[in-house]
Amino acid sequence: MDWKRILIKRDKDTHKGDYGHVLIVGGSKGLTGAVCLSASACLKAGAGLVTTAVPESLNHIFEIKLTEVMTFPLKDYRGVISPESFKDISKFVTRKKVGVLGIGPGISSGKGTKQLVNKVVNLKGPALVLDADALNVLDVKESLKKRKNRFIILTPHLGEFSNLTRVPVNEIKKKRKKLAKEFALRYNLILVLKSNNTIVTDGKDIFENSLGNPGMATAGSGDVLTGIICGLASQALKKAEAGVDIMKVLFELAKMGVILHSLSGDIAAKSLTQACLTASDIIDRIPPAIKKGSTNGYY
Repeated sequence: MDWKRILIKRDKDTHKGDYGHVLIVGGSKGLTGAVCLSASACLKAGAGLVTTAVPESLNHIFEIKLTEVMTFPLKDYRGVISPESFKDISKFVTRKKVGVLGIGPGISSGKGTKQLVNKVVNLKGPALVLDADALNVLDVKESLKKRKNRFIILTPHLGEFSNLTRVPVNEIKKKRKKLAKEFALRYNLILVLKSNNTIVTDGKDIFENSLGNPGMATAGSGDVLTGIICGLASQALKKAEAGVDIMKVLFELAKMGVILHSLSGDIAAKSLTQACLTASDIIDRIPPAIKKGSTNGYY
């Protein structure tokens, strides 16, 4: 796939729909910032349209905070999205032709959230990106194994991966590549195992990232990565030719997302220092990171 053509220079005869519509589901009382970070990063990474599906009682916060991003208020209970909202999400995805659905940033981890997330995993149509609390409530044996949607990316950090596998973090550190590859193969998905030297695997091939810096260990950094991956997936799937292996496309864009995220963090740390780095700083450096990555052949 010609990433330079997609990310650097677009066709003259084009419109926002050519770069896909992303829906990011999340947010809860006290955790509204996570969705805002993901949505902003998604748009900055090139998605044509981005909508946040958020608790109705908190919608006014997102309406004020987000400018270019749209909001889709959902039924909630005390600031947490209700599982009853699944029908509304499903209808929205079909009606608005959503190509990528990200879920998890700031969504909370209660019983209702668990019901909602495990229903979304079975949603046919869009590629799915699961992060944060969506991973903590995910039913691996039932929903993940028996899901109807083939095209899914999981982005756990070591603690979340430990919850998914029931393997202690110390053991995971000793054999990250082996465990990541086995998990991705067993469940037929793309796994982005976040840590120092993040790993991306489809169960067959494996990529280990060498970019990034300790300053990126900051609140919201993972939410930014989720947004970047959603934004890249949106464009990639719109541009993918008929008959192409979608899983291969998702694997390549997940790698690119990790690289772009790390490059953005490195550029930010160079001018701001690692100690002062924030998630918003990473988003601001996505444009120069796209240029640098393209020029240096990272993607």
